[in-house]
Amino acid sequence: MENVDVTPPDGHRERIVTAASRLLAEGGPEAVSTRAVSAAAGVQPPTIYRLFGDKEGLLDAVVAHGFTAYLTSKTAREPTDDPVEDLRTGWDLHVGLGLANPALYTLMYGRYRPGTSSPAAVAAFAVLARHIRRVAEAGRLAVPEDRAAALVHAAGSGTTLTLIATPADRRDPELSRTAREAVIAAITTDAPATAAPGPVAAAVTLRAVLPRTDALTAPERGLMEAWLDRIADSDTDTDTDTDTD
Repeated sequence: MENVDVTPPDGHRERIVTAASRLLAEGGPEAVSTRAVSAAAGVQPPTIYRLFGDKEGLLDAVVAHGFTAYLTSKTAREPTDDPVEDLRTGWDLHVGLGLANPALYTLMYGRYRPGTSSPAAVAAFAVLARHIRRVAEAGRLAVPEDRAAALVHAAGSGTTLTLIATPADRRDPELSRTAREAVIAAITTDAPATAAPGPVAAAVTLRAVLPRTDALTAPERGLMEAWLDRIADSDTDTDTDTDTD
């Protein structure tokens, strides 16, 4: 009598992702072929297509699998009283992930898919956005939240990919720290916040904490958000003091 594989779909999925992750770590993305994965997982190729749709779907699942532990450790860390320092810690963890798992990281951020991101990359950006929100709520953010998050993301992933592409014995140990501090200087104000911050910093802070109040109606809140976004999007703070001497 022919043996029938009665493994539930979740069991197949876990075996396939585990096998693909091992192939990725050992041989890079090129090693993650449908044939190699099916052989390593002990399943037929149609099972892979049925569960993941295509190879891109499988690669997304592999990235999500490998990234889960990183996200868990990152979100499990207790925030400190200094959100800017927490942002520094998040940057260092991000770069550390890339250097420890170069093939995984390259799949996350190095694949050319215009207009799309891997689910893991989207989740990572959400963590970054929460860091930026905390900086804004503390009155330390000097630019709009969206711009700050995009800048940190672009600089952090670019720095990490550059380090991955550089032979280990030729990497500049100061590159990541220098890039990190340059970005932080560009988006934050010095601590403690000044007693009379300029309009841009004040607008960014108020925009971040606006969801905490229920004093406005929905239309009023929308109008206030639009006004604050317009102020926050100004190029520089305007000093209202004039020198009459």
